Amino acid sequence: MQLVPNLLIIPVGIVIGVLVAAPVGPVNVLCIQRAIERGFWGGMAAGIGATLGDGLIALFAGLGVGAISGAIEHHRDGIQVVGGLALFAFGLKLYFAPPRLASIQSEADDVASLRDYAWDIPKTFFLTITNPGAVLGLFAIFGGISTFVEVHSYVDVLTMVASIMGGSFLWWLGLSRLIGRLRHRFSPAHLAQTNRISGVLLLGFGALLVGEMIWKSLP
Repeated sequence: MQLVPNLLIIPVGIVIGVLVAAPVGPVNVLCIQRAIERGFWGGMAAGIGATLGDGLIALFAGLGVGAISGAIEHHRDGIQVVGGLALFAFGLKLYFAPPRLASIQSEADDVASLRDYAWDIPKTFFLTITNPGAVLGLFAIFGGISTFVEVHSYVDVLTMVASIMGGSFLWWLGLSRLIGRLRHRFSPAHLAQTNRISGVLLLGFGALLVGEMIWKSLP
């Protein structure tokens, strides 16, 4: 049994994690809004949920590309509708949410912690695993990863999963830190506008997912 992974997997996995996390999508929109509204830990809570979602998808992809990918493809319509409705609900809630800009005083930021915003972790986790594009995208990446590095053993797979999660985590860490440093420029009026824009974007993503299913069902 191989106990030492192929070390080339680590940098490749980190790059994949960043590339998976970086594109603008519903999770990015929610994470950015949370970082603006709540500061560094608010953005990190949302980012951790996305990282866990990416890790779970990558684990499934690495351990059973054929069977699990087939099951996901078979139930894609249901997954897409659930994800679209969830985005719709989050978008409506965010659009009508009153602007509540957490204190940007340094002492207040020191008091705030990840625990204060932990409820956002399962939210972004759910949005990540119900996004068929993200799910099938990671499966496709795992299917073609042999072009860059060989992944043979379970140790290699687990190393790849951990590296992808590490890359995703680094992306959210950097993004949350950057927004946390710039958020002092936002007023409650700016946050209200940010909430509305974020809500409309989430509604749009949800509408696209559900609309695609409706279009496919038409004769």
